[in-house]
Amino acid sequence: MGFRKLINSKKLLSFFAAFMLLGTNLLMAQTAAGAAPGQEEAPKVDWTGIAYYVLIFFLICLGVAIVGKILKIYDLTLKMQGKKGIKWNTVMAVICIVFLFVGLYGAYWSFTEQGSMTLPEAASAHGVKIDEMFTVTTVLTMIVFFVTQILLFTFLFQYRHSDKRRAHFLPHNNTIEKVWTIAPAIVLTILVVFGFFTWQKIMNSENLKDDINIDVTGHQFAWELRYPGKDGVLGPKDFRLVTGANLLGVNFKKKSSFDDLKVDTMYLPVNKSIRLNILAQDVIHSVYMPHFRVQLNAVPGLPTFFKFTPTITTAEMRTKLDDPKFEYTLYCNKICGGSHYNMQKVVRVVSEAEYQLWLSRQKPYLNDALRKELHFAAANNEQSGASTNRLALNN
Repeated sequence: MGFRKLINSKKLLSFFAAFMLLGTNLLMAQTAAGAAPGQEEAPKVDWTGIAYYVLIFFLICLGVAIVGKILKIYDLTLKMQGKKGIKWNTVMAVICIVFLFVGLYGAYWSFTEQGSMTLPEAASAHGVKIDEMFTVTTVLTMIVFFVTQILLFTFLFQYRHSDKRRAHFLPHNNTIEKVWTIAPAIVLTILVVFGFFTWQKIMNSENLKDDINIDVTGHQFAWELRYPGKDGVLGPKDFRLVTGANLLGVNFKKKSSFDDLKVDTMYLPVNKSIRLNILAQDVIHSVYMPHFRVQLNAVPGLPTFFKFTPTITTAEMRTKLDDPKFEYTLYCNKICGGSHYNMQKVVRVVSEAEYQLWLSRQKPYLNDALRKELHFAAANNEQSGASTNRLALNN
């Protein structure tokens, strides 16, 4: 009766018709949309989209329901003829063992197919520790997964109902209770302690003299990067000073602000300690650099930081991956709005000499538009012989 009601449901049939109509229209629209003149050919239609996976799942469920009804009718027919009906316990036991083998193959397929999509080796010192922790956790959980699933479905098959034997009723067993309570507790404690000490080493808050401070500020929808100048110190920021020209609200009452550099690509010297000073101006963003195993939220009004040491240059990683176009990338790992996908920056790890050469070619954050807005005038360099970075205040 329940199945008949499901088939006769007008709401279900209406939803199914609308679903098919929408899916067909989308596919026709994709097919009709050709490439614009001078552009590459439009990508082919993806017939294995999510809509068709849902449809396939629905059809499989429908097929299982129909087969179940047929078997039920066959069982009733046997009983009407005075014969023994279908042994449903045996049927369910066989289904369980089939499901076990299918599931094991699915796990194997997942490891072989998706396993090749994992990130390459960590390109930072702390990333190696994170990968070790991840590997240990994965191996332990996989062992538990395979053992428990094999035992579960094997027991369902082996000890299915039979008129020839009677199950033993075991109301309580202290030994079993202790084993399945203490053993997981020990394993989880080891993992937690291991993770705690790893995290303590990674989140090292000690400021070193040679740390390279980089200001990373997120807003919808871009990252703003600021490097210190020759003094090695970033100027302070104040959100009340943010304007169209002063996007970061840098406070120029401090001398350390005048030589700060605004860059578009993040360059990092290899084997040097990097400190990312992270902040957001509007909503929560997240600094995500997967190859370095770096991720930390950028929260409005709450400055945070992350320290790491890159160990593999971009050129070396290109060689390792046999990909001459490879680039490290800074992403936003929070869905922060409609143009979230735009929040990307190229990150290049280079030698110390290449880094210093690149740094010498960068333009100061204090550009002409900002000078005009702040009513600054350039000092007379020809008369004083001073650096072009020295400025005089007119007001």
